[in-house]
Amino acid sequence: MLARVWSASLLGIDAVKVGVEVDVAGGLPAIVVVGLPDTAVQESKERVKTALKNAGFACPMRRIVVNLTPADLRKEGPSFDLPISVGILAASEQVSVDRLEHYLFLGELSLDGSLRPVAGVLAIAAAAKQLGITGIVVPADNAREAAVVAGLKVYGFQHISEVADFLTNPAQHQPLQVNALEELEQQPLHLPDLRDVKGQAHARRALEIAAAGGHNLIFVGPPGSGKTMLARRLPSILPPLSFAEALEVTQIHSVAGLLKDRGRLVATRPFRSPHHSASGPSLVGGGSFPKPGEISLAHRGVLFLDELTEFKRDVLEFLRQPLEDGCVTISRTRQSVAFPAQFTLVASTNPCPCGYFGDTVQACTCSPRAREQYWARLSGPLMDRIDLQVGVNRLKPEEITQQPTGESSQVVRQRVQAARDRACQRFQNTPLRCNAEMKSEHLRRWCQLDGATRSLLENAIRKLGLSVRASDRILKVARTIADLSGDEVVQTAHVAEAIQYRTIDRMQ
Repeated sequence: MLARVWSASLLGIDAVKVGVEVDVAGGLPAIVVVGLPDTAVQESKERVKTALKNAGFACPMRRIVVNLTPADLRKEGPSFDLPISVGILAASEQVSVDRLEHYLFLGELSLDGSLRPVAGVLAIAAAAKQLGITGIVVPADNAREAAVVAGLKVYGFQHISEVADFLTNPAQHQPLQVNALEELEQQPLHLPDLRDVKGQAHARRALEIAAAGGHNLIFVGPPGSGKTMLARRLPSILPPLSFAEALEVTQIHSVAGLLKDRGRLVATRPFRSPHHSASGPSLVGGGSFPKPGEISLAHRGVLFLDELTEFKRDVLEFLRQPLEDGCVTISRTRQSVAFPAQFTLVASTNPCPCGYFGDTVQACTCSPRAREQYWARLSGPLMDRIDLQVGVNRLKPEEITQQPTGESSQVVRQRVQAARDRACQRFQNTPLRCNAEMKSEHLRRWCQLDGATRSLLENAIRKLGLSVRASDRILKVARTIADLSGDEVVQTAHVAEAIQYRTIDRMQ
C-alpha cells in the first residue's frame, strides 16, 4: 500500500514543503530512502524501525521504499523521523489515513519511540500556514514554538503512540493555543543600564544618536576607558522589538538551533559579540547546508566587534555587502539562500598598537610607521560604512571615584523612541525603518541644506578627504540629530556635530 505524509525542509530561514511517500511492497525486508537524503536522514531507517518495535507497532518485514519529494532538493536533519514512521504506519494500515493530507509532521525519534525537539520549527510552521496546511504535529517541546504562528492548529506529543492515537481518534486531542503577543509584552527586560557609566558624555551622546538612527559606531580609545561597557549598553536604549521584528528574530534563532526558551518569542534585541579569531563564514553564515552567521543572528539588534583591528582584514571585508544591503546571500552549487542582516555595527579599538596614542597619562611608545600599519588593517571602504567614529578618553581621577550621575537607559530610550517615531512618520509608504537606511534619493528629499550649511560640509569633505559615501553618512547622522532635537530641517549645528563624529578621518 502507498501512503503520503507531508513534512518540510529548511532553505535558509524559509521552509519548503516536502512529500514523504511510503510504499510497502513485496521483496526482502529493507527500508530504502531516496530523494537526496543526507546522512542523518539515511540513518533514520534504523531509528524508525527500532522505535516502532519498542513502541509496540509492527514494522512490516517487507521492502519499504521512502521517497522524499521534490527529488532535487537536498533533505537534511533528523526531523523526517516522525513523518517516515507515520508513513510506514499508514502504509501498513496501522493508523487511519483519512487526515494525513491536512497535517504536516516534524520530529526526531528516540529508540523508545519518544519524540525529541528539532530546529527551525517556527519557520516551518509559518510556511505551513502560507501553504494552506490545516495543522502541524511536532514534539511536545516544540509545540509552543510552533503555536506562535496564529491561525495554525498545533499538536504536540511526547511519544509516537500518542501521534498514532491522534490519527485514529482526532477528536480526543485539542490543539495548543498561545497568545504570543501577550507573552512578548509580559517578558521582563534585564539589560545593563546606561546609568552605570561614569562620565563619557560625548560617547553617551554618540550612543543615543546611533540608537535613534540605526547608525554604525566605533569607539577609539586607550585600554580601560570604557569602550566595551558603553557598547554593551546600546541594546538598553534601543526601542523594544515590535511583534513582527520579534517573530523575525525568533525565526532566525530557531533555524540556527539557538532558541533556548522554545515557545517564547525573543523579547530583547540581539547582542552578538564574536571573538576576533572568528572566520568569515562564522560571521556571514555558511556550511554545506547554509546556516545563519553572527551578522544574521544580530538581525534587528547589535553586532559588537571588540578590538576591531585584531580581526583579520579579509574577514572584516565580508561585512561590506551586508552593511550596505541589509542581507547576505550565500551561494552553493545546488542552492542559493539569503539571510536577513539588518543590524547596528558597534566596534571598539585602541588608537595604536600599544593603546596609548593621545592619552594624557601614559605616553605612546609606537612609531608613526607602526601606527600607520595598525590602521592599515581597516580598509577605507569599511570605515566609510561606519557613521560615528568616536574618541573615548581615559576618565579623570575625580570621575572614577564619584557616583554615576548620568541619565538612565529608560530616560534616553524615550528620546530615542520619539526620534524614531518622527522618522517613521517621514518614511510612510517607503520600506525605510530608520535614517541609516536612507539612499541618495532620500537624502535629496529630506536632508536639504542651505548655503551656509552646504559650505560647511564642502569644507569638511575637502579637508578630511571624505568619499561620497562618507559625506552621505554625515547627512544621515545630521538628520538623526535633527530628529532628536525635534527639528524638521537639517541645520548648520546638526551638520557640524555630525562632522565631529569622524574621529578616524581627522586622525589620518
